[in-house]
Amino acid sequence: MGITDRKEREKQEMRKLIIDAAMEMFIKEGFDRTSIRNIADKIEYSPATIYLYYKDKDELLYEVQGQAFLELYNAFVRDVTATDPLERLEQLLHSYVNFGFEHRDLYDLMFILRSPMNAVDEGNDWPNCDEAYNFLTDTMNKCIDQLRYENAQIAALSIWSLGHGLISLFIRERIKVAQIPDDQMRNVITATVNEHLRLIKK
Repeated sequence: MGITDRKEREKQEMRKLIIDAAMEMFIKEGFDRTSIRNIADKIEYSPATIYLYYKDKDELLYEVQGQAFLELYNAFVRDVTATDPLERLEQLLHSYVNFGFEHRDLYDLMFILRSPMNAVDEGNDWPNCDEAYNFLTDTMNKCIDQLRYENAQIAALSIWSLGHGLISLFIRERIKVAQIPDDQMRNVITATVNEHLRLIKK
C-alpha cells in the first residue's frame, strides 16, 4: 500500500471514529451536550484535530444525520418483508413509527433540528435521506393502483407527513393535548396510520 492510500485510509478511519463518538454522545446526552470539545475528549484527541475534518458542529452533525438515515433504511430493509404491495406499505409505516419511538434523539436530529441542515447549501439536494425516501416511493409505486392516489410521489409525501407529524408531536410533547398516556401513544399512532391506509384504499 502506498503512502497516499495509507493516508486516505487513516483519514477515513478518523472520520469514522469521530462520527461514531458523536452518534453515541448525541443518543446518550442529547444535542446540547454534543459539542466538538466533548467529542474530542471522548476520542482522546484535541478539538483542533476534529476541525481538520469538519469545519463546525453543524457539518459534523450532518454526517451523524446521514448515519441515522442509514439506520432507518436498514430498519426498512429488515422489517418490510411481505410480497403483497399494500402489506409492504403497512410494514414500512409501522417500521417508521417504531424507529421514531425507539430512537427519539436521532429522529429529532434527522427531521426536526435545524442545525445539521445548515451544512446544506441553499438549493442543493439533501442526499442523506435518499435511500430511505426512495424505499418509500418505490413501495408506493408498487401499490399506487390500489390506492386513492394518482401520483406515487404525492402519495408518498402525504403518508410520510402523516407519520412524521404524529411522531414529531409526540417527541416534542405537543400531543399531550390529546390526553393519551405515553405508554399507549405508540399503539394510538399505529392505529391512526392503519386507519389512514384503510381510508385511502380503493
